[in-house]
Amino acid sequence: MNIKVMVRTNSSKQEIESFGQNRYLARLKSSPEDNLANIELIKMLSKFFVIPVSHIKIKHGFKDKTKLIEVN
Repeated sequence: MNIKVMVRTNSSKQEIESFGQNRYLARLKSSPEDNLANIELIKMLSKFFVIPVSHIKIKHGFKDKTKLIEVN
């Protein structure tokens, strides 16, 4: 399954919310520097979907605020 995730970094709270079919908004506490935000996003999605981290991959938008994520 492919999902689109809009990311907001440096947020005061850490959460994921759905706003449509396969579309999510992720608020992350970490900054986008040194790949910290992407790592935090993958860990959060793993907990959200209750699957291992190894089943989540960023397919597109590695450095963008909108990302295409593959979830197996």
